[in-house]
Amino acid sequence: MRRKSWIAVGAGAVVLTGGLVAAIMLSNGEDGARKPRARQYTDHSACLLTDGRGAAGADTAPVWAGMEDASSATHAKVTSLSVFGPDTVANAVPYVNTLVQRRCDIVLTVGRTRGAAAEEVAARTPEARFVVVGEGKQDRNVTVIQPSRDIRSAVAKAVEDAVNK
Repeated sequence: MRRKSWIAVGAGAVVLTGGLVAAIMLSNGEDGARKPRARQYTDHSACLLTDGRGAAGADTAPVWAGMEDASSATHAKVTSLSVFGPDTVANAVPYVNTLVQRRCDIVLTVGRTRGAAAEEVAARTPEARFVVVGEGKQDRNVTVIQPSRDIRSAVAKAVEDAVNK
């Protein structure tokens, strides 16, 4: 073959290969619209106030699991905030206020100190909703959930109720 023929064959092979690569990349093996990779959240949120161990603490883990269950069902965002410093109501109150200022639909606490801080803030912010897991005083905007085997489902229901209102 002459040199021009080889150039034409080479150019044709490059074009054919480029077309195949483009077709494979565009199809990506999917039929129809692409599915989103990240969860699409609604404009609702549930916020957990924890001790320094975060959501992995023994008392907090089932509460966090219930919040995640509710998030899967409602697409509400769930977040946590740890209280650092002394385990006192006075130290926890600013953290509860932070969650209220973040406009959490529902603020959840675990433990007596953080629960008492939530009750104190709840008295001044009637538009906010709170769930105290453990000892607490039920009020208009405070729901108390006693620790039990069903804590995960009780928390999930409380969060779902709050974000579906």
